[in-house]
Amino acid sequence: MHPTHRISYGRTRRRRSHLALRPNVPGACPLTSLPKQHHRACPESGYVRPGLRITVRKHGIGLDN
Repeated sequence: MHPTHRISYGRTRRRRSHLALRPNVPGACPLTSLPKQHHRACPESGYVRPGLRITVRKHGIGLDN
């Protein structure tokens, strides 16, 4: 590699400054108030979004106990 093609350490770090991962911040399920990840079903109630509740017997999601 020629010195003219070398990318400096600072330029590399500036380019990669936007690649950092952000922590997952769970929201609250409106039905049970338990923490729930966005775009995922609540493990207790099966709530995903308004008008959509799912049940998965294998994983125990959304079952009435």
